[in-house]
Amino acid sequence: MSVAFLVTTLVVVATPGAGALFTIGAGLGRGRRASLVAAVGCTIGIVPHLVAAVTGLAALLNASALAFQAVKYAGVAYLLFLAWRTWRETGALGVDDASADRSAWRTIRSAVLVNVLNPKLTIFFVAFLPQFVHPDEPNALWHMLGLSGVFMLATLVIFAIYGMFAASMRTRVLQRPRVLQWLRRSFAGSYVLLAGRLAVSER
Repeated sequence: MSVAFLVTTLVVVATPGAGALFTIGAGLGRGRRASLVAAVGCTIGIVPHLVAAVTGLAALLNASALAFQAVKYAGVAYLLFLAWRTWRETGALGVDDASADRSAWRTIRSAVLVNVLNPKLTIFFVAFLPQFVHPDEPNALWHMLGLSGVFMLATLVIFAIYGMFAASMRTRVLQRPRVLQWLRRSFAGSYVLLAGRLAVSER
């Protein structure tokens, strides 16, 4: 495993995006457990991109403008939905303490969708990973799976750190309704910005 791969992976994962934003929101709204659940969900959301890369579907997505646009605009629509839902929420960022289990599953489902509907992840797996895997080597598949595992582990750890830090600030935030309202609107605006950036992105 090269240093270049590790450095690039850390930069890609640590750069704030929809998944990191979602995890931070979960930490602020529902505490440490929810932030860890969100981090796990975002990590699971990488699996379909990995499968696509291994089976060649990612190459098809990269080659087909129609397929790329379909996934891209599905992602845009979901980010706009998250923005709308966040803007309309009341209370502690949508907390429902009476249904913690259902909330956990809802968090995982939403987190998975955040990353599944991100065509840039698929492009990352089809354009970046192959640079570190020689197709002629006997264990090319296992090498690619290993590198993908490192990427997923980095996602889990870094997102968990983001979420835990947000959860540590939760009490201070919840005690200030104006701050809570400002955060909610900031999160909604950030989802809109991410949707706009995704909408104008090219392969």
